Amino acid sequence: MTTARLGFGKQPSCKKQFSAQMTTSTRKSVLSLYMRVFRIARTWQAQSGVPSDTDTEKKYIVQEARTLFRQNQQLADPVLIKRCIEECEARIEIGIHYRNPYPRATYLPPLGLATQKGRKLRAQQRLRKQAKPVYLESHDET
Repeated sequence: MTTARLGFGKQPSCKKQFSAQMTTSTRKSVLSLYMRVFRIARTWQAQSGVPSDTDTEKKYIVQEARTLFRQNQQLADPVLIKRCIEECEARIEIGIHYRNPYPRATYLPPLGLATQKGRKLRAQQRLRKQAKPVYLESHDET
């Protein structure tokens, strides 16, 4: 459920760096999102109702949140931080609405319209990047 993207370490040096990088209101909103994701994971029920599916999805939610928050722990640019917060909120709402913690697919054929080299390939890559929804910004294409 991506769950959120901005992480925090337990080390004292991280706290000093963090307070210098973010405003208090931004820090509070990031921390509240982080806690919200863990609350959602605690009460999550898989749509199938199978206990093993529920456990798998809960673990995914927690792991994804920790990974993305830690990955973006050092962000200092307020614009990037805001985009990460927006992505987190979008993924939370989509996950709750569809009862599915995994990122939704974009349904664009990978390089389906372009040849393997040249201008068409670059144009196709640019179009794919522009078409990527906000809730998939942190999700790598495979």
